Amino acid sequence: MQLHRWVLRAATTVLLGLVVPAQAAGTLDKIKASKTIALGYRESSVPFSYTGDDNQPWGYSVDLCTRVAAAIVKQLDLDELQLQWVPVTPETRIAKLKSGAIDLECGSTTSTLARMEEVDFSLLTYIDGGAYLSRRAAGIRRFEDLADKRIAVATGTTSERTIAAALLQYKVAAELVKVSDHSQGIAAMLQGKVEAYASDRSLLIGLVLDSGSQNDWSIGPETFSYEPYALMMRRNDAAFRLAVNRELARLSRSREMHAIHDRWFGMLGKPGLRLESLYFLNGLPE
Repeated sequence: MQLHRWVLRAATTVLLGLVVPAQAAGTLDKIKASKTIALGYRESSVPFSYTGDDNQPWGYSVDLCTRVAAAIVKQLDLDELQLQWVPVTPETRIAKLKSGAIDLECGSTTSTLARMEEVDFSLLTYIDGGAYLSRRAAGIRRFEDLADKRIAVATGTTSERTIAAALLQYKVAAELVKVSDHSQGIAAMLQGKVEAYASDRSLLIGLVLDSGSQNDWSIGPETFSYEPYALMMRRNDAAFRLAVNRELARLSRSREMHAIHDRWFGMLGKPGLRLESLYFLNGLPE
C-alpha cells in the first residue's frame, strides 16, 4: 500500500511538472514577452472586418480588437504593443489560431457549440441571421424564387450548413456552389456563374453598400438562421479570455459599444431590441 501511494505521488508530481509550463506559456505571457499581439482579420467581411482603401484592417470587429489590445497594454503594464494583423479566411481562421499564427480572431465568426470543441469565444459581440443576395434583374423576391437557381456560399462558414437546411425546409431545389469568400461570391454573380449568394444579412448589406451600385442588388426578406458573433481565441486560456471579456464588458457598461456600433451601422439606425439586450447583458460588473 505504501509503495502504491509513493508511485501515485510520483506520477502526480511528474504530471504537474508537465502541466505547469503549458499553463505558464499562455497568450498573455506570449504577448508580454514579444510585445506583440497577432490579430486575425477578414479581407472582405464589410462592415465587420475588411481591408480598407489604405490596405489597413477596418471594421466593427477590428475596432473591438483594437480596444482589447489597448486594455491588455494597461493590464500588462507594457510601454508598447505591436499589433500584427494577419489575414484569415473561413477555412484558415481556426487552424491559424490553433497553430499560434494569431492570438485573437477579429472577423465575423459565429460562436457555435461545434466550434467550441476546438476553440474558445469571447462574450457575444453581435447578433445576425442568414439571408441571400441577388442581382435585382434576376427577379428573386422570396425564398421560393431560388428554385433551380445556383447559390454561392463560402466554404467553412455556418451559412454553408444553414442555407442547405433552409432549402430542405422550404422544399426548394437549388444548386450550392462553394466559393472561398465574399468577394468571390459577388464575382460569381457578376460573371453569371450563380444567381444568388448566401451569407449573414449584415454582411450582405455591407457588400451592397460597398458596391457603389446599391439599386442593382436585392436581399431576400427571410432570415433563415441565428448567427451570434464573437471574437475567437485558443481553448483553455482563461486568463486571456478574461482579459478580452473584461474590456468588452467595460465597453458595454460605458455605452462605448453603442458608439462603435453607430460608427459602422449608423446608416441602418440604432441597435434593434435583440442587440440592445445583448449589449445590456454583456455589461458585467467588475
